[in-house]
Amino acid sequence: MAIALPAVPKLRVENVTVRYNGKPAVRDVSIDIRAHDVLALIGPSGCGKSSFLRSLNRMIETIESASVEGRVLLDGEDVYGPDADVVVVRQRIGMVFQRSNPFAKSIFENVAYGLRIQGVRDKRLVEERVERSLQKAALWDEVKDRLHTSGLELSGGQQQRLCIARALAVEPEVLLMDEPASALDPIATAKIEELVKELRSSLSVVIVTHNMQQAARVSQRTAFFHMGRLVEEGDTRTIFSKPRVKETEDYVSGRFG
Repeated sequence: MAIALPAVPKLRVENVTVRYNGKPAVRDVSIDIRAHDVLALIGPSGCGKSSFLRSLNRMIETIESASVEGRVLLDGEDVYGPDADVVVVRQRIGMVFQRSNPFAKSIFENVAYGLRIQGVRDKRLVEERVERSLQKAALWDEVKDRLHTSGLELSGGQQQRLCIARALAVEPEVLLMDEPASALDPIATAKIEELVKELRSSLSVVIVTHNMQQAARVSQRTAFFHMGRLVEEGDTRTIFSKPRVKETEDYVSGRFG
């Protein structure tokens, strides 16, 4: 009888420490991120969640004072390795920020931006990828008749989904989301949450959220951070119902944070 081998994680984080001006903000974090899972990162403000998230695709390097130690393995290859191309890393591991940041371009060109940067010149391919990305972001039906109007004319929730479509257009394998619904109303938030659930069929998602109900709704696994440390990680239902660590229990029960 064949022996089932353990699944190789999509991302394996090994002993990652993030420092700003030499002061640690994230301390020696190791965690596996599975393919086609949503991992929620929870914890109080200033606990290192966003710094950790940005270390996964080297966006942390855009902050001059930041430095990273440790390894982040994407399909077994270190994204910080000497042969790693940061442009390719950020293509494979996309990111959506807390506040929507559409460009002062048309809806179409916002989504096509990454493809243009990659040098894609095939007009039909660009059109197909834009349409598919807007469909995946649950925005196509709302904008298909005004693709050449400015993305800045969209509502806040639509702008955030436009930014998600822009990230999806280059076909990432992992999508990082830093509190993508924190500035949105409940209706727009519900659309983002539904979108996150659907996206895991085609990629892995890591989402930072202060909203523990949101983490419980959208994720399969949850990681609790406190003071730069990864305190506990596991099945979302277990983290919220029977955490192993008292610190986690105190946070998810509302006793602190």
